[in-house]
Amino acid sequence: MTAHVSTRVTAAALGFAALCLTPATAQEAFPTQAVRLQVAFAPGGPADIIARIIGQKLNERWNQTVVVENRGGAGGNIAAAAAAKADPNGYTILVSTSAFAVNQTLSKTPGYAPEDFRAAVIVATTPNLIIGAPTLKEKTLKDVIETAKKDKLTYGTAGAGTTPHLSAERIFKVEAKVDIPHAPFTGAGPAMQAVVGSHIPLASVAMSAAVQNVKSGQVKGLAVTSKERVPALPDVPTARELGLGNDEDSTWVAFFVPAKIPDSVINKINADVNAILKDKGVQEQLDKIGFMPVGGSQTDADGYVRAEIKKWGDIIRKIGLEIK
Repeated sequence: MTAHVSTRVTAAALGFAALCLTPATAQEAFPTQAVRLQVAFAPGGPADIIARIIGQKLNERWNQTVVVENRGGAGGNIAAAAAAKADPNGYTILVSTSAFAVNQTLSKTPGYAPEDFRAAVIVATTPNLIIGAPTLKEKTLKDVIETAKKDKLTYGTAGAGTTPHLSAERIFKVEAKVDIPHAPFTGAGPAMQAVVGSHIPLASVAMSAAVQNVKSGQVKGLAVTSKERVPALPDVPTARELGLGNDEDSTWVAFFVPAKIPDSVINKINADVNAILKDKGVQEQLDKIGFMPVGGSQTDADGYVRAEIKKWGDIIRKIGLEIK
């Protein structure tokens, strides 16, 4: 009788323990099904390329299918608004860029709030780059600014409200106090073609869009907006060196998840992406497209995004930019 009762008690205790452990075990086992990387932009752009590089490695690491789904439109707002409503279980990861931070001020109705998300990890970054046409007479950005004080110049970008546009507006209007009119294009490609063909004298683009053109001499590298000179373009000075502000402007790519996600899941995503970013093959792939790996803790990622929202908001208000 005693043995029988003991057995029943033991079985009940084990069952209770199993119930207590089930949620934790399920979280630790993430992922147990396909994961979707919802890219906020069309195929072929930096966010898409980086999502595919990291997604392939996550596929191998997790032994689960990682699907890249492009959902472009409204400068990244459509994908972000949809991802904000996804189940907070880690199986939908928003892949967005610095547009995530910019749109909070630039868009009247972005469709999401920063509080809807937690940044899992900042994956990679590239500085913005001001370039000149091959026929540009001025040799430096300082020369360009002096010319702009008396002659009319124009600069192109991939579009209004992009971080290269905001960087150029800050440098020209706020720091140098010159008015160089902006000519928005439908993307970095058309803007690059215009400056390579000397149809416009200047352009401001993400470095990844122009690094090869500068290296080949098709365009002139005038200034990068990084803290220090970048190894890929060692002869191009920083805007800081030229006395044009202390800000470090960049175009970055990050993974975001719905805010209510369990800590164990977001921490696993963060840890695994960080491990992937240490892979030399991945670093080489990023370098080829002009991006540098970032990584770091989840807390660092959240803090960085909050700072970017404030910084770009201040710049947008200062230059009086409005997207209708």
